[in-house]
Amino acid sequence: MKAYVFPGQGAQFVGMGKDLYKNSAVAKELFDKANDILGFNITDLMFSGTDEDLKQTKVTQPAIFLHSVILAKTLGEDFKPEMVAGHSLGEFSALVAAGAMAFEDGLKLVSARAQAMQKACEIAPSTMAAILGLEDEVVEKACSEIDEVVIPANYNSPGQIVISGTVPGIDKAIEKLTALGAKRALKLPVGGAFHSPLMDPAKVELAAAIDNTEFSTPVCPVYQNVTATAVTEPEEIKENLKTQLTAPVKWTQTVINMLADGATSFTEVGPGKVLQGLIKKVDRSIPTESA
Repeated sequence: MKAYVFPGQGAQFVGMGKDLYKNSAVAKELFDKANDILGFNITDLMFSGTDEDLKQTKVTQPAIFLHSVILAKTLGEDFKPEMVAGHSLGEFSALVAAGAMAFEDGLKLVSARAQAMQKACEIAPSTMAAILGLEDEVVEKACSEIDEVVIPANYNSPGQIVISGTVPGIDKAIEKLTALGAKRALKLPVGGAFHSPLMDPAKVELAAAIDNTEFSTPVCPVYQNVTATAVTEPEEIKENLKTQLTAPVKWTQTVINMLADGATSFTEVGPGKVLQGLIKKVDRSIPTESA
């Protein structure tokens, strides 16, 4: 079975989507529509902005979503997913590509999510750190022993977890996990503690936006971050999306479940090749490619 996966924040680069815009009438129409919906020319920032422009959460998230979804739409008849998944923000791209919501609605939701997250980041200084070379259980136990908010946020691949929390909490965790033998424990250049309880203020705003969005049954199962399992029921998709903002991204478990359910190849749709690398860490032998 052919699986398609969609990347999250961090995959952006200046110039992303420019070739699509130049070479496809479908892409040009959708990018122009996106500028109207967002109320600013995101295409200018994507095609010829600076790294700093693209790092702003309110720009990064719609930019990656647009690159991924528009790329999927330009594949036309070749895009026949039998299962899809997206990493964090990429889940929204996956849902639109699989027909669970309309392009316009998906973009509005992603924009609302980005702005709500930006606001939540401004309430309290918080951050994330990548921890390499330790068992999941070791990281979980160490985090639970720290008297600050700090939790595993992304289960990316075996031996690679991203933790999320307050700045003092992350500092303490880095010290503790390094002492426990982590190969690397380094802070990430992000604006806040995504996929942690510190995103609660954003969750309320996003939940309201999700409730006001029309969802349909997707053309294939969507493996959602919160459960790491195949979901097709619109109401269940909505509830999982609401929880996603404050819950860990179970990416390792998602890939394992997709393989168990018959995935024979993975195509990454969007900027970068991050997910292909993570999938290979779960199973070296599985074919992966960029769309």
